[in-house]
Amino acid sequence: MKVRGSNELALSQPSLSPSPFEMARRPKSASQRKDLGANMSGAKIHPSAIVDPDAQIGADVEIGPFSIIGPQAVIGEKTTVQSHVVIEGDVKIGTGNFIGHSAIIGAPPQDVSFSPERKTKVEIGNDNVIREYCTIHRGSPEGSATKIGDKNFLMAGAHIGHNCVIGNNVIIANNCLLAGHVRVDDGSFLGGGSTFHQHMHVGRLVMVQGSSAFGKDLPPFVIAAERNYVFGLNIVGLRRAGFSANDRDEIKAAFKLVYQSGSNIGQALEKAATMKFGSPAREFVDFVANAKKRGICPLKRGASEEISI
Repeated sequence: MKVRGSNELALSQPSLSPSPFEMARRPKSASQRKDLGANMSGAKIHPSAIVDPDAQIGADVEIGPFSIIGPQAVIGEKTTVQSHVVIEGDVKIGTGNFIGHSAIIGAPPQDVSFSPERKTKVEIGNDNVIREYCTIHRGSPEGSATKIGDKNFLMAGAHIGHNCVIGNNVIIANNCLLAGHVRVDDGSFLGGGSTFHQHMHVGRLVMVQGSSAFGKDLPPFVIAAERNYVFGLNIVGLRRAGFSANDRDEIKAAFKLVYQSGSNIGQALEKAATMKFGSPAREFVDFVANAKKRGICPLKRGASEEISI
């Protein structure tokens, strides 16, 4: 009769030790168990989720099946993380957020110059909806961050590249692609499938038609579509945002001065400096004056300054 060695016996017996998933989720010492209890007080975590003991999980957080939460993650109270979500790197998420299935937050940037040892992060505010399959990459330069404000709605498949800055109450529809360092100001709407070149700036309350593409800056309050074209002012959006009739008229005057006066940008800005514009119209003019190197998107020939949707 063959007598099996101890190694063979061990391999033939069913394992009573925790699975790798449980080991990754379970603290390794009494002090770690104590810290984990403090860091995850009141959280509802699915047994299949992998949550690092060093992660800070707020009260009433829900983490769904097979999600992976890394050691530097901070998730504020009353946030829902659905299934198969990955949160890695230095990521701080505020309160009341919803993160849909298979979203990935904090992955390294898609930047060939990036070095893994760099300390960069993602900062997300409160009450955001981040739907399924969204990707939000952490910053690229040392010490930098990708930032998302409050009450934004990122629809399925949106990509937020490294060092993007998203304001508040922004809607980014399905499959929008934002390259690195894109800034989107408050209240803007980016139509589905649109793309945005690195370092460009989308002003406040801009309305972008779906399947468009932009490499130049979009001044506040405009409607934009196709490839690098402005079609007019978002009049309905201005009304809904509570802009007075006088403010709307001044914005129209600033728009006409920049786009329809026949002057070049420098001449238009000189004339604007002599006009007594209120704060919203001045915001439009200042944006144009501070546009990036590529300038602002031109007006589509034949378009009306009063187009609205």
